[in-house]
Amino acid sequence: MTGGRWLLRAASLGAALLLWQGLTSLDVNLWLRFEQFPTVGEIASTFAERAGTAPYWQDLASSLRRIVTGFALAAVLGVVVGTAVARSRIAADVVGPLLEVLRPVPAIALVPVAILMFPSNEQGIVFITCAAAFFPVLVSTRHAVRALAPVWEEAVLTMGGGRARVLFSVVLPGALPGIFGGLSVGIGVSWICVISAEMISGEYGVGYRTWQDYTVVDYPGVFVGMVTIGALGWLTSTAVEHTGRRLTSWLPRSAVSSSPAPAPAPAPGNGERAARRTAPQGTTTGGTQK
Repeated sequence: MTGGRWLLRAASLGAALLLWQGLTSLDVNLWLRFEQFPTVGEIASTFAERAGTAPYWQDLASSLRRIVTGFALAAVLGVVVGTAVARSRIAADVVGPLLEVLRPVPAIALVPVAILMFPSNEQGIVFITCAAAFFPVLVSTRHAVRALAPVWEEAVLTMGGGRARVLFSVVLPGALPGIFGGLSVGIGVSWICVISAEMISGEYGVGYRTWQDYTVVDYPGVFVGMVTIGALGWLTSTAVEHTGRRLTSWLPRSAVSSSPAPAPAPAPGNGERAARRTAPQGTTTGGTQK
């Protein structure tokens, strides 16, 4: 990314912070009420205080551990099940209807199920996080695999390759762009659900601490939690997208090479064409036998 783009992004963020500071410091109350909001300075001061304490980093580590564990499980299961449903009619008939029934259910609605099924809140939150990311990955993988052109698979089979070779050399590499599209969506949905689950049944975590700050009317602490959640979500989403670009670097880019195209070979002259027409079959124009 060029320096100009970084400067533009930093200026956009700075302008938003200046607007926030102005609206809250002046207690603007025009339909939207900013008089109860903490200023940017108050939030920054509270953030600096909490960043120097152990509980803040413990909450951050707990949320990261839950999101990484749940998202990794969802990524593996989503790719495996999505590929199976797209490639196998039996899997589509047996597993497909069950998945379509469960897919509209919000992951956060599974909190009572997680409380009943798992012996600890930690396992239940990981389960909810996994369920949140599983369906975006599943759907994107299924569509990406079904959209592959059959000519590549037929070429591998013609050359003697088996099903495993087709899967790992054609299907999965060809579906990678669609898979990473689902992973990018899934990581965002995972953060929404893990924070919500921590607010409901967590003991540690950024979501748990943010809700505790709200119950004691510590609004600067609430916004510190929101900023932390936003930063963690941005970092993890950026990591997923960067990994996707690295693994799909073999894809053709829109940029056109600036190297000149090779000049076409000159057409044969009249004498050469006449010699070719009069030469006997099986000989060259110089009379040498093939």
